[in-house]
Amino acid sequence: MTETTSAPAPAAAAADGTAPQTIRAWLVDRVAYYLERNPADVDEGTQLAEMGLDSVYALTLCGDVEDRFGLVVEPTLAWDHPTIDAITAHLAAELGGAQEGVPQ
Repeated sequence: MTETTSAPAPAAAAADGTAPQTIRAWLVDRVAYYLERNPADVDEGTQLAEMGLDSVYALTLCGDVEDRFGLVVEPTLAWDHPTIDAITAHLAAELGGAQEGVPQ
């Protein structure tokens, strides 16, 4: 019997913190912390710059993403993907590719 490898099941992604909803919740918490707001007041669809996230915090977010998810991201992440929803989709795709063995 030959064993095949495939992408982790959604339960596996949730367990290791890479499910989109987990990524989004983490991003909301980080942005709320930077902006000194309650996470409930952070709108995932609003541009980070419009919420008041400046370049210093945008770069800090990149470092936090790298530390949390083990990815190398461009320092322009928050400008290339200007909302939490956009960053979530980008990171979920990157993490899904990493889990499937796709080179980053």
